[in-house]
Amino acid sequence: MSVKSAARLVRCAVAATCGLWLALSVAAPARADTYPSKPVRIIVPYGPGGIADVTMRMVAQNMSERFGKQFVIENRPGAGGVVGMQGAKDAAPDGYTLVMVGGGLTIAKALFKTLPYNIETDFIPISTTASYGLVITTKAGSSYKNIQDVITAAKAKPGMLNFGTINAGSAQNLSAELFRTLAGINVTIVPYKTTPELANAVLRGDVDAAFEYYVGFQSSITNDQMTVLATTGSARASNLPNAPTVIESGVAGYEVTSWNGLAAPAGTPAEIVATLNAAVGEALKSPEVQKFSNAAGMDARSMTSDDLRKRIQSDVAKWAQVIDKAGIEKR
Repeated sequence: MSVKSAARLVRCAVAATCGLWLALSVAAPARADTYPSKPVRIIVPYGPGGIADVTMRMVAQNMSERFGKQFVIENRPGAGGVVGMQGAKDAAPDGYTLVMVGGGLTIAKALFKTLPYNIETDFIPISTTASYGLVITTKAGSSYKNIQDVITAAKAKPGMLNFGTINAGSAQNLSAELFRTLAGINVTIVPYKTTPELANAVLRGDVDAAFEYYVGFQSSITNDQMTVLATTGSARASNLPNAPTVIESGVAGYEVTSWNGLAAPAGTPAEIVATLNAAVGEALKSPEVQKFSNAAGMDARSMTSDDLRKRIQSDVAKWAQVIDKAGIEKR
């Protein structure tokens, strides 16, 4: 063999070795047995301070301690969550960018004609972090003592009762629309811009009943200014054991719960998704997370990736039907 031929073989061998090393070094972060090898960011597509944001921070702190790598919350609000979701969609699918998702995104999929992302196909669900129902309340001392009182009055005076919610198209607003449909009543649904405005409307007696998450009305409920007529989950809320569900109150088929959770960009390796799912499940068992969640009326419980995917698909279909029946124009 000539010297030139030998040199050429050496160069080829070196190049092949370097190429293999480079390929392995690039692929290494996607291996579950080495994950995570650097900080992980969790995009929260809303501003800081909300209950979902606080819950996610507690989960992130627990996971940081568990893995020995920082899970850093990055609040990226804007356009009703679109900015954050777009950023997560465009991130590398390597497990180092995650995003907080929730039930509101399934409503958005059903409500908006176009979005720059698809919650069903652009992300891989990891797990829920919490689920929670709404409360249906009235002013303390009202003549309405339960859900059947409201339904009876509404049927006796069609179109005369007012139900209060926040913004049209919100989960609260659509929950009232669904209640109106399943209860077979004719009531006026009045949307308010903010929860404080809605709370004041209840306390003034401007609305006969209101649909909101417990945390929004918590102070008014604990101070006995509002009465909880019912909760909207499939089972009684642990923090309101004396309040019946809407189903218990005689409205068959009525169940509304929302949820928050984690997802990753589509293409993230299944092994990493499984690793994260297990870590989230352990984090949610921590006494700190459980105490906070119970006080806020939330059920901090994990869910498999596949089950969360099915929940997302089911919610999109459910809210699309509610929006259609309510005659709400798509945006």
